[in-house]
Amino acid sequence: MADHSIKGKVAIIAGGAKNLGGLIARDLAEQGARAVAIHYNSAASKTEAEATVAAVQAAGAKAVALQGDLTTAAAMETLFADAVAAVGRPDIAINTVGKVLKKPFTEISEAEYDEMTAVNSKTAFFFLREAGRHVNDNGKVCTLVTSLLGAFTPFYAAYAGTKAPVEHYTRAAAKEFGARGISVTAVGPGPMDTPFFYPAEGDDAVAYHKTAAALSPFSKTGLTDIEDVVPFIRHLVSDGWWITGQTILINGGYTTK
Repeated sequence: MADHSIKGKVAIIAGGAKNLGGLIARDLAEQGARAVAIHYNSAASKTEAEATVAAVQAAGAKAVALQGDLTTAAAMETLFADAVAAVGRPDIAINTVGKVLKKPFTEISEAEYDEMTAVNSKTAFFFLREAGRHVNDNGKVCTLVTSLLGAFTPFYAAYAGTKAPVEHYTRAAAKEFGARGISVTAVGPGPMDTPFFYPAEGDDAVAYHKTAAALSPFSKTGLTDIEDVVPFIRHLVSDGWWITGQTILINGGYTTK
């Protein structure tokens, strides 16, 4: 029977330098991962990537930071090739890359649409493609989407709309990779208490989101805390391998399908 523990495994995390991705990297190391390849997008995140590498190493795992703009297939190919060269073929591949835009439909420019598509949809597509090429048999693949996929709401057409295709990419990849024992999932957190969230929201919207989930009164911020998401990621890339081809919304009752 396949070993579904994290202990001794190799992981690659796109967007693994900070926030949720950084916490996932630390958690995998603490759970016994042998090595973690940590991707970061640009020089602005280099210091945080290096801090995450140091934390992973302190937990006893090998770690490497790899920089790249992943909005081209060539860049994604390079990331996986460099990760394999540095730490070995991955058993776990997690993509947390994303970009939010909150704007009325009629005001979204073509350039904004193209950027959102590139970051949220194209990056996810080619991450899954390269994961299918490089992840070991019986591996685990997980992509971050958004709980807005279960919402009926204005102003997020370009954000949720460009995350929506990832649900089908996940189903297709799960069906195709399943013959090798690889599970593929998507996770949609609610609005998270990270710097990713606040710039897109006004004060009134922030106040609303902090009360919108059924369990908001029991969250330290009212929002989805990254510490509450990590255990679900950990489960999906280990003992939760039997869940595949699905999108799991982790949001304390903020939205549902």
